Amino acid sequence: MSVHFLFNVIFRATRGKRMRWFERTLPCDNETTILDVGGTPGNWSYLSSRPRVVMLNLMVTEQTAELPEHLTYLQGDALAMTCSDGQYDIGFSNSVIEHMGTWENQRRFAEQLRRVARGLWVQTPALGFPIEPHFLAPFVHWTPKPWRKALLRYFTPWGWLERPSREKVEQTVEEIRLLSYREMRELFPDCEIFIERVLFWPKSYIAVRRLPKVTLPTPNAPARSAA
Repeated sequence: MSVHFLFNVIFRATRGKRMRWFERTLPCDNETTILDVGGTPGNWSYLSSRPRVVMLNLMVTEQTAELPEHLTYLQGDALAMTCSDGQYDIGFSNSVIEHMGTWENQRRFAEQLRRVARGLWVQTPALGFPIEPHFLAPFVHWTPKPWRKALLRYFTPWGWLERPSREKVEQTVEEIRLLSYREMRELFPDCEIFIERVLFWPKSYIAVRRLPKVTLPTPNAPARSAA
């Protein structure tokens, strides 16, 4: 059993609830275009509609031909997207921005996603939650990096199940940088920042930029005939 399997079992209900929240906040139909950065097909099975979703990933291992017709993969770099400005109705990202490694990369990620989509939904685990979700361990993410590298191998479910090498631990610690509420506000200044909570703890943050409402022109009143 891998930690990814355990993670999916624990958070399956949360994922479905979050996707229904997404659909209420940013209503979609079958013509809505969505860029899902770092995404996989699983999230999109929770929606009642079938928007046209492009899943941008650095490496693509699955074939688009094996997916439902409204889903497709695109290989590319989230820090240097080749999409044009406003190309997509919605930019979507679920638990990806914290994997960008540095604040500068996180800033570039946010700028790119804000550029290519009119609406946004960007979720990330909260730094202030006591359980680190990638390792399923309490408090480890609040320790200095040298301590974290020592703790992950021997004192977390991730370390017990994955048996990572020292090189893998080093790479993972350098890759994951959880964000605070203040940092999310700075990265997404034109968005609402919602907080998902477990009891009183902030579990994750979601940056939302709603789609602008389209106002249809009022038809001219028919001319009246002179009496």
